[in-house]
Amino acid sequence: MNAAASRPPGLGPAIGDPDLIARVEPLLRDAGLADRVSVVHIQDHVPACAHFGARSDTVYEIGSVTKTMTSLLFADAVESGELRADTALGSLLDVHGPVAGVTLEELASHRSGLPRLSGRRRDQVKVLSAVLRHRNPYTADVETLLAQADAAKIVCISSFSYSNLGTALLGQALAAHAGVGYPELLGRRLFDRLGMTRSSAPLSADDLPPNAPTGWSAAGKHQQAWTINAYAPAGGVRSTPDDMARYARGLLDGSAPGLSALEPRWDAGDGHRVGYAWFTDHVGSEHITWHNGATGGFSSILALHRS
Repeated sequence: MNAAASRPPGLGPAIGDPDLIARVEPLLRDAGLADRVSVVHIQDHVPACAHFGARSDTVYEIGSVTKTMTSLLFADAVESGELRADTALGSLLDVHGPVAGVTLEELASHRSGLPRLSGRRRDQVKVLSAVLRHRNPYTADVETLLAQADAAKIVCISSFSYSNLGTALLGQALAAHAGVGYPELLGRRLFDRLGMTRSSAPLSADDLPPNAPTGWSAAGKHQQAWTINAYAPAGGVRSTPDDMARYARGLLDGSAPGLSALEPRWDAGDGHRVGYAWFTDHVGSEHITWHNGATGGFSSILALHRS
């Protein structure tokens, strides 16, 4: 296949709950979405599914929804007394200068003062080049991530500023404290606990099966899989609709670890409140707790009406 000339197929055939399909399909077509889409709606602990060109076991990149999982690991470690919220990053990772004094809680809540991504010019050029070529822009290993952290300029600490770099450092710090890699930590403490057997955090293309699904750009260009190495805690999980339904149910019924992460604690601007990664918004008189995500060719969102 000539990837540069390829185009995404149209929106696939629908299977699942007829009422949910009828609600969702016009919205998808109005938005011009193509290829595969899955929607799961849970009410009274009962899931209804609508799949278009997909099934309950179709694998998707969930992008920054991964941050919510990393935040649960952090909150769980704090709740159990394993770590303190004000633990300094430099006590867990080999970083130096101002970043060493940033706390894990500041990383988890995007109040660390760190930039969204590395400010080093060579890193910026590499990311831009990859995006323009529809390639994976996140290939930094942990050693490179730590060098990026050392070089980062910290500004307006304690004020909200969304940072992939910060969440990546948080996840790697938690993994270092546990003495395992981030994928293993996530598997042990979240996926295994909730029965999310089809979810993973591949670090490189070598960790993917040959038929791993990939996505399409808005212009219809074939995208490379995003296996984002040291940045996995910020957006590296691949999961299925079934597993994400298990995740949502665990958050709603209390069986997931680290649920204090969902509590809104700080102002995040534009009417948002933020806890550990999770955002909370007012929608009318209701509170909605949510996070979204995007990688090359994939978009995701998880929204909870907790009451």
